[in-house]
Amino acid sequence: MLAKTHQLIQRKTGRLMTAISLLGAAPDTGNLGVSALSRAVAISIKARIPNLDLCIFDNGRGLRRGNLQVGSEQWPIRMCGLSNSRRIYRRESIANMLLSQILPGIKNPGVHTLAQSRAVLDISGGDSFTDLYGPRRFSLISGPKQIALREQRPLILLPQTYGPFRNKKSRAQAADIVRRCHSAWARDRHSFEILSELLGPEFDPRRHHCGVDVAFLLPAMAPANMDRRIRSWLDGEQGEVVGLNVSGLIFNGGNDAARQYGIVANYPMVLQQLVERLLAETDVNILLIPHVQVSPDECESDLRACRHLLQRLGPRVAGRVKILDGEYNEMEIKWVIARLGWFCGTRMHATIAALSSGVPTAAIAYSDKTRGVFATCNQQEQVFDPRTLDSGDLLDAVYQAFQCRNSLRVPLSEQLPEVMAQAHQQMDKIAGDCISA
Repeated sequence: MLAKTHQLIQRKTGRLMTAISLLGAAPDTGNLGVSALSRAVAISIKARIPNLDLCIFDNGRGLRRGNLQVGSEQWPIRMCGLSNSRRIYRRESIANMLLSQILPGIKNPGVHTLAQSRAVLDISGGDSFTDLYGPRRFSLISGPKQIALREQRPLILLPQTYGPFRNKKSRAQAADIVRRCHSAWARDRHSFEILSELLGPEFDPRRHHCGVDVAFLLPAMAPANMDRRIRSWLDGEQGEVVGLNVSGLIFNGGNDAARQYGIVANYPMVLQQLVERLLAETDVNILLIPHVQVSPDECESDLRACRHLLQRLGPRVAGRVKILDGEYNEMEIKWVIARLGWFCGTRMHATIAALSSGVPTAAIAYSDKTRGVFATCNQQEQVFDPRTLDSGDLLDAVYQAFQCRNSLRVPLSEQLPEVMAQAHQQMDKIAGDCISA
């Protein structure tokens, strides 16, 4: 299938560059899950459209040249700023873009880039096409889609989560977008059902598809620099190593975060007791792995949460619990996770890095999206919801998942080839649509 796609692309494009824009996948957020989506899409599309001229919309200023680094290879790309700034005079603000579409005298580089694109891809950060995070966030996610549609560009919604939509107005806007787009993909069966509901009688199986999360295609890359003690752990020199991803959003947010997301379990206490139980009852070493790399001053910081967890555990655990501290990109983090005996995460794309590497994985998840993605690999029973489980039940469930890790390895490895094949096939279809749209 991939070879046929290559032939189709070469026949239709010749030596001309094929301009594609990518929205909703800014690689500069500090969230390695979004970065994983951005890089996985870029690499997959580049492999299928060799003469690709890709522009990724990010949080920077203006239109710039950049490079996509994959191992020792670099590909030239373009970057274009996009924000929901109230400073309407800034070219990267959505307000300025919308105004430029009304007043042709205002030249906006972002709108011009979209207008010149053969197709516009949009992934909404994987899970942000919802009004769950408030109207301002919804306008940041929906606005660029509407701009692309006003420019009459083929808009392809990449595999993502749809909803929930609590407000009638935002639901109507979302329904209008998915009905007018060239094609739309959901990344799991549950999201596909929501997408189908939004489309209503306009659902078309030729345009609307159920796929898998594109981060399954993210390559792993060994870090250039790593603490030698952690490297010796990962090389198996000191026994089995398991990994734990701590969500700064929930750990640092305390009671406010628990109320906002309906969490009944005491998340910090459960993680502390999980680590203490692993240390007391097993010989494993434990690696704490941040997956959102923002300033430790910010509540979202996973590194801050890991440090606080280590403080709660006390100095006696220093020889068996370490933090993966340092600047690692999403491919390097995946390389680390792939060398673990078991992994438990709250950040969903941290768990996808594990699942896609064949590592038995559990998730502590306060969103339905995680269960849907785990179901892709028939691992949905390894998702544990702190909204419905109290602290004791959550601790017991996750620890039991650890104990069953070896029995999960073979079923996961047997399912992965099918998932990876589906991921490649959907990118074949998407790349073909970019050319034929």
